[in-house]
Amino acid sequence: MNLLAINWSNVGLQAGQLLLALSLLVLLHEFGHYITARWFKCRVEKFFLFFDPWFSLFKKKIGDTVYGIGWLPLGGYVKISGMIDESMDKEQMKQPPKEWEFRSKPAWQRLIVMLGGIIMNVLVAFVIYAFILMIWGEKKTPIASVKNGIWVTDTIVAKLGFQNGDKIISVNGDSLRYFEDVQSKILIGGRDVVLERDGEVKKLTLPIDLVDKFITRRDRKRKPFIIERVPSVVGEYPKKDTSFGKQAGLQLFDNIIAVNGSPVQFMDQINDVAEKNKSGKVDITVLRGTDTLSLVSKVSEEGRIGIYMLSYEQYDSMGVFDVTKTRYGFLAAFPAGVKLAGQKLKSYIDQFKLILNPKTGAYKGVGGFKAIGSIFPTYWSWEAFWNITAFLSIILAFMNLLPIPALDG
Repeated sequence: MNLLAINWSNVGLQAGQLLLALSLLVLLHEFGHYITARWFKCRVEKFFLFFDPWFSLFKKKIGDTVYGIGWLPLGGYVKISGMIDESMDKEQMKQPPKEWEFRSKPAWQRLIVMLGGIIMNVLVAFVIYAFILMIWGEKKTPIASVKNGIWVTDTIVAKLGFQNGDKIISVNGDSLRYFEDVQSKILIGGRDVVLERDGEVKKLTLPIDLVDKFITRRDRKRKPFIIERVPSVVGEYPKKDTSFGKQAGLQLFDNIIAVNGSPVQFMDQINDVAEKNKSGKVDITVLRGTDTLSLVSKVSEEGRIGIYMLSYEQYDSMGVFDVTKTRYGFLAAFPAGVKLAGQKLKSYIDQFKLILNPKTGAYKGVGGFKAIGSIFPTYWSWEAFWNITAFLSIILAFMNLLPIPALDG
C-alpha cells in the first residue's frame, strides 16, 4: 500500500462531512422515537448521540431521562421503558407492565413510536430538499437542447458501443426529458438504448451485469461516464493551477482549432490526440479573438494536457445546450421538495433491487463508511453537503423500515 498516494486532507474532509451528516440524521431519527414516546407518556430512560459502552463523553439526567453523548460514533439510541429489543432487561419482562412502559400502550401507539424515527427522516429529507430548491434552485439540461450529443468519458461504456456525438433517444423504451437522467437510467436496468448517430437510428443492447463491470474494475473512481459533448473552448484556470495547459499559455475563451495539425472542434478530440502522446508534447493552434496562435504543451503520463471546461451557464449563453434553472418560493418549495424526495426514494429502491439480483453483480459494491464517505466531494460545498444529507436521510428511512432491529439508529 502506497500511503503517499493517499490525499489525507481529502479523506479527512470527506470523513468529517460524513460524520456531521450522520450525527445530525441519527440525532433527528432518535428524536422521532423520543418525541412520539413522550407524546404517549412512555418513560424514556436514555437519549444518546453515539454509543457509550463503558463510559460517555457527556451525560445529564433531566427528569426520568439521561441525555448524553457517547464516544463511539456509530449511531445513537433512545431507550424506552418496556420496549422489547436487544437491550431489554429480561427480569423486567417478568414484571406486570407499568402504565409508563411501552409494552402497556395500545398497538397503534406502539406502531407510531416505532415508526417515529422513519417518519422524522422522511420529514427531514422533505425540508432539506425544500430549502435547497429555495436557496440554490433546480438546474436541468433538456436533452433535446444537447445539439452535439454525448461525450463518452469511460472506456467501459465505449466498449459497449457508445460513441462521441451519439444522441440518446430512449432507454428501455422510455424517452428522456433531461440529460441528467441519462446515466442513472442506463445504470439502473438500462438494457436497450436507442440513439441517433450521423443521422441514423441505432440500438444498443447492454449487459445485465453493467454495474458489476464498474464495481470490479481496478480504477474505481466515481466519475460520470457520459456527459454533454462540448466545444474546444478553454475554461478559466484557478490561480494556483499548475497544469501543463496553463503553463503552455492557454487562457479563458481560447478556441483550440487544431492539435498536432489535426483539426478539432470538441474537447474529446483534444483528449484523443493527447492520449496518443503520453509523456510527450503537442502543438496547439489557438484562435484568440482575431489572432491565431501556436502553443506547445507537455502531456502527462496519463495522456492529459490540463484544460478546464467552461461553466454550464457559459455553455448556455454560447448556445451549446440549454440550462433551465428554477428557484422556488417558500410555499412552492415544500411540495416540490416532497416530489424530489419521492424521486430520490424511487431511485434508491431501484438501486436496492439491483443489489438483490445476483446477476447484476451490484451486491459487490455494497460498502461501509468508506464507501459512503466517498460520495461526499473532496471540497466543502453547502449545496452538495445538504443534497447528500437529504439523500442519506431517505436511505436511513428505507433501511430502518426493513425488519432488522439492529439497523435502527
